[in-house]
Amino acid sequence: MRRAARVDDNQAEIVAALRLAGCNVQSIAAVGGGCPDLIVGLNERVVVMEIKDGEKVPSARKLTKDEQKWHAIWADQCRAGVVVVVESVDDARRAMGLAVAARV
Repeated sequence: MRRAARVDDNQAEIVAALRLAGCNVQSIAAVGGGCPDLIVGLNERVVVMEIKDGEKVPSARKLTKDEQKWHAIWADQCRAGVVVVVESVDDARRAMGLAVAARV
């Protein structure tokens, strides 16, 4: 019996920000097996995103063994696709080629 997919605490915030910017966002976190969390599309650009919580200590943000394996296979077999690890809304916006708000 498979457990419910665990999502990082910042995933809802990232999804909301991307959708507000006009992106199409599909959560695939429940797929498991190291598969990333989101498929994001905007203006003919598609990016697969693994969400990690940037507020956690670095050791808690590392890719799991399954995630490492998935990323390695993707990089080797799918050179046209982009897969990124994002830790914040700003990271996600950058990955989609969107402007990042200046900090005051």
